[in-house]
Amino acid sequence: MYHSNYHSTLLEDTIEKIYFILNIYHPYQLDILEIADLMNINVHFIEISSRTYKNEIIIDSRLSYEEQWEDFAHELCHILFHYGNQILHLNSLYLVYQEWKANNFALHFCVPTFMLKETLFIHNIKNIPEAIPLIKSYYNVTDEIAIKKLIHFRNQLQMTKIQEQLNKLNKLKNPYQKI
Repeated sequence: MYHSNYHSTLLEDTIEKIYFILNIYHPYQLDILEIADLMNINVHFIEISSRTYKNEIIIDSRLSYEEQWEDFAHELCHILFHYGNQILHLNSLYLVYQEWKANNFALHFCVPTFMLKETLFIHNIKNIPEAIPLIKSYYNVTDEIAIKKLIHFRNQLQMTKIQEQLNKLNKLKNPYQKI
């Protein structure tokens, strides 16, 4: 998966900045309690569904570590970007939107793109099936998150190539146009 011209999304850039502020640069540094401590967030592992309350994250202790990591990232999004009691105060469509955003945030927080690019380069990974076990192992994520992240990554690469081709075509159509 060649990625030197990868164009990251705003969310991917934001997550990279968060990790750099926390001095986290490598997959082995991705740890729930360490990140929570660095962000001054309390985390509790209890036998109830994962949720956020003020500046605390409750993680369902019955989940696998991979699922706990994904839930932590999802709930962290609510703390960082959402406010208040979602169930009592939000329109149901806005609640669905916030949950979609939190799931998307978790996808990119659990497998940060800037780390993924390095991992794929170091291991000379060429395709998604080859990358799945490596991503699961390095980032402690489920099959679902590994596959979704790799598909997103591949799609961004394809969009970059398409955009480059369109830019070339536009330049050929109008050689005097500034790009």
